[in-house]
Amino acid sequence: MSYRTIVVHADRAANTEARIALAAALAQREDAHLVGAAMTGMPRSMLAGRGYEASGAFLADYLRRAEGRVQEALEEFKGIAARLGVPSYEARSSNDDEYAGLCMQARYADLLVLGQTNRAGAGEDSLLPDLPDYVLLNCGRPVLVVPRSGRFPTIGKRVLVAWNGSPEAAKAVTAALPMLRGAEQVTLAVLGDSKDALGESPGADIALYLARHGVKVEVLRRPEPKDPGPGHPVAGTRFQRRLASDGRLRP
Repeated sequence: MSYRTIVVHADRAANTEARIALAAALAQREDAHLVGAAMTGMPRSMLAGRGYEASGAFLADYLRRAEGRVQEALEEFKGIAARLGVPSYEARSSNDDEYAGLCMQARYADLLVLGQTNRAGAGEDSLLPDLPDYVLLNCGRPVLVVPRSGRFPTIGKRVLVAWNGSPEAAKAVTAALPMLRGAEQVTLAVLGDSKDALGESPGADIALYLARHGVKVEVLRRPEPKDPGPGHPVAGTRFQRRLASDGRLRP
């Protein structure tokens, strides 16, 4: 399994260039076709005039400005893809809101790359604060969310996988296999020891499954955190602090 089609959201947000560059690097690594997708933000029902009393002149002006923003975003996408030498790419525009439009585009791809929204800031990337959450839950495909600031010259060299034995976790691991195979090290974090969900040796079965797919994996087991009640530090804080300080995962 590999990513054959990757879709990246092209808009006018602050982190768009880094997001497209990361998607382009991943497309080159996977020899995948890269699609830049941009939407006008106008629902189709609004274009059809159903349920709206705004004048035709207002709608025409809004659509004209929205189409201008879409074309600017797609020109930036094509410029970055060409500059980085992506062998196969295309730009797509649609008269949809970003929620429905990105979900539709994702269903015909192996991976969707989105940007993290700036909930506290201003500008285009603050207008849709729940976009990544909505698309993640509704598109039916794996989603890679790129932070709103910073550069990302490498992709997924060290990966942490949280495993609880659930169907959702199994689907997420399978969808991430191309990313996991390209990692230098994958750490499988298992919280708890429920044999019903995790088997006789928690983490061992899924680690073997990943190893057969060529993933370099190690298992990190921790007891299931207990709720100490209100007013106390959250269970697992020491573990989280250790991760942040040395950047490595150890039993």
